[in-house]
Amino acid sequence: MKEFSLTNKVILITGANGLIGREVADALGSAGADLMLLDVSSEDGIDNYAKELSKKYSIKSKSYCADITNIDQISYIVNEIINSFRKIDVLINLAAIDAKFDENIDEIPKTAFEDFPLDLWNKSIEVNMTGTFNITQQVVRQMLKQKCGNIINVASTYSLVSPNQNLYKFDGEDRQLFKPIDYVATKSMIPNFTRYLATFYGKSGIRVNTIVPHGVVNNAPDKFIKNFSKLSPLGRMCSKEELRGPFIFLASDASSYMTGSTLVIDGGWTAW
Repeated sequence: MKEFSLTNKVILITGANGLIGREVADALGSAGADLMLLDVSSEDGIDNYAKELSKKYSIKSKSYCADITNIDQISYIVNEIINSFRKIDVLINLAAIDAKFDENIDEIPKTAFEDFPLDLWNKSIEVNMTGTFNITQQVVRQMLKQKCGNIINVASTYSLVSPNQNLYKFDGEDRQLFKPIDYVATKSMIPNFTRYLATFYGKSGIRVNTIVPHGVVNNAPDKFIKNFSKLSPLGRMCSKEELRGPFIFLASDASSYMTGSTLVIDGGWTAW
């Protein structure tokens, strides 16, 4: 279907080396997009992954290593992309700090609000809020010049509802874990940041929407899956493949009359 085609679109993805980032890149590449994969880490072969996608889908795909909190690095890379491709059609803001409770649960420190360290709070603000601001501002300047653009911000169910801390309480264990305040507070910015940009730039040809994934399977221990399944209306976690369609939809012209919206992919989690 031509409405879902991304052929000739240049898409910049931050946090591209993560679980969701790699899956989204593959999905968008399969729809014909040229991909600019940006991540703070070059580990796990993001450069090789970019080359793999280029060959797999006969597209242009490049990788960049940068810290979105560093204005100079971000400005340089955005200019590099513009010099090479003359445009940036879509920006996907995936990069964020998040305590992954579905991985290495036994290594998570105490995260009750009264014990939460100020330095971790400040770091999350720097990356999740200021970093998102930095890259978006740089890309918006180019989108204004080209008089069109599409920004997809990635939030969390915890930007819509408070965490159900029972998810992190495991039978037979005295230790209680908590989803920490830093992630909840900083991700709560995203939906209203989206609405602000959508209304500010709507008549400039720039669309801005939020997507909300939740509970993506990633080597989660059985005790976590058991808790999640009890609390989820669908009774299971999300597979990464189930995010492909929603991201293609928002990145494509199929969503051309959507802006300022929040697309929730949470298996009904926020419907309780």
